[in-house]
Amino acid sequence: MLYRSEFDDLYRSHRRAFHLEVQDTYGVAAENEQLERFVAGEPTSHPADWQEWDALVRAVTEEGTLIQRLRIVTEPHTDYTRFLLHHTDRNVEAGEQVRYLPRHRVDPADYTADDWWLFDDGPLAFSIFSPEGEWAGGAVTEDPVLLARCAQVRDQLWPLAIPFDVYLRDQG
Repeated sequence: MLYRSEFDDLYRSHRRAFHLEVQDTYGVAAENEQLERFVAGEPTSHPADWQEWDALVRAVTEEGTLIQRLRIVTEPHTDYTRFLLHHTDRNVEAGEQVRYLPRHRVDPADYTADDWWLFDDGPLAFSIFSPEGEWAGGAVTEDPVLLARCAQVRDQLWPLAIPFDVYLRDQG
């Protein structure tokens, strides 16, 4: 298991970081207030803990690391995925490439049931969540079968996914 600072070092020591997100909701306590405001139709801001992520992304992408995030989402969206979509501009501004893939456009056998990060072509870090849905760390592996499967998922689905700006426009 790697926790925050150790996990962050993976971005600094690799040239590509690919994140697959497959959950339609997460239970991140630091986001609750802004999520509730969003659902109520009130103005929202980016949750404060996102600033640390944005700073890390800026730093590593300026050094040449490619960070890609692929969100497989159910349509119609959950409140949480609508909230993330509303705030994904900050990910892009920080330097991430973000794409969306509607769940109904892909066979579930073509992706994994878990969220993970693939750094270059290894190591692979599965996202571990608390029972409440909070990110608890990453379970890191170099198992060649898992690495090959996740690289296959990445390479197959990334070209099929819709860039954030196009997806957002089409949701309009």
